[in-house]
Amino acid sequence: MKLTKTNNLPLDQFINLALYDKDKGYYMKKNPFGKDGDFITSPNITRLFSEIIAIWTVTFWKSIGSPKKFNLLELGAGNGEMMKVIDETLMNFPECYNACSFLIHEKSNFLIKEQKKNLNSKKFSWLKDIEKINSKPTIFLANEFFDAIPIKQFFKKKDVWFERFVNLNDPKKAEFKEEKINLEKIEKHLNFEISKNQDVIEYSPDSFRYLRIICELIQKNDGGMLLIDYGYADSKMHETLQAVNNHKYSNILENIGDSDITYNINFHSFEKFINQFKEINSIFTNQKKFLTNMGIFQRAEIISKNIVFSQKADLFYRVRRLTDEKQMGELFKVMLIKKKINKFRTGF
Repeated sequence: MKLTKTNNLPLDQFINLALYDKDKGYYMKKNPFGKDGDFITSPNITRLFSEIIAIWTVTFWKSIGSPKKFNLLELGAGNGEMMKVIDETLMNFPECYNACSFLIHEKSNFLIKEQKKNLNSKKFSWLKDIEKINSKPTIFLANEFFDAIPIKQFFKKKDVWFERFVNLNDPKKAEFKEEKINLEKIEKHLNFEISKNQDVIEYSPDSFRYLRIICELIQKNDGGMLLIDYGYADSKMHETLQAVNNHKYSNILENIGDSDITYNINFHSFEKFINQFKEINSIFTNQKKFLTNMGIFQRAEIISKNIVFSQKADLFYRVRRLTDEKQMGELFKVMLIKKKINKFRTGF
């Protein structure tokens, strides 16, 4: 890994190095998804999840006037599993399918190769810079995208704010350090008071940059974003940084480049940021309510009529995993960002 002269990196730069270093970064050298990887995402659990997202896409497309041409853009498509099922499902809705340009925004060249193997379709194209998208309405899909974007951490001690750094003088003995920070500068740039009533702040500059670009594109070209991720809605932030290796939690400062580093999104701060945009609003629920409202149990019943009991039991076990409040149903949240004039609420 290429280190700076100081080897004392702000937390977000350290995470960026650990996850996205060209040679040693976690996402740049392996496929972490599925049972052979380090974690399993909803599309890997059952294809019903991706089918539901496809059905939701059709209904949302209708809410923006069924445009003759639109983009469906997935941010961080993993191994391409979700887009593959969406592609197959949308074929059952020819008017929507023929109007749709499938796009993927992916940072990892390794994962782009995996996606191309999985998708094998001339209908897909890859976009490195979402600002360079065409002027068609765009429906953005972000399933577990924002939790993989590096964050900063700030801690308040006796009314003074400190930023967390990682000292890498010896990468085998990496340690956390803290430095005083001028938070007013950051708040001026964000255009809202992120520190209000807080003692801990977790915030991703790149996440807010993405949100800004996407909100501006929705204002200009129409469309919306469906955002699914684990997180919480409290106004009070807390420390949630964690590392995962081989389906188990691990030490963030160990196995650098071999563990995923992630955090729980504070949806309240996302909502506050989105409120800056006059024409845009957001609505919000948990994954249990969203998938239930979209009819995942009815769909499972229809499919299970023609399969043997053991397969039926397995299917409902998987659906429960997505919807049970003690598993993914409550921890995962679903947010829709759209134009205020669009009163669409399907799934919410």
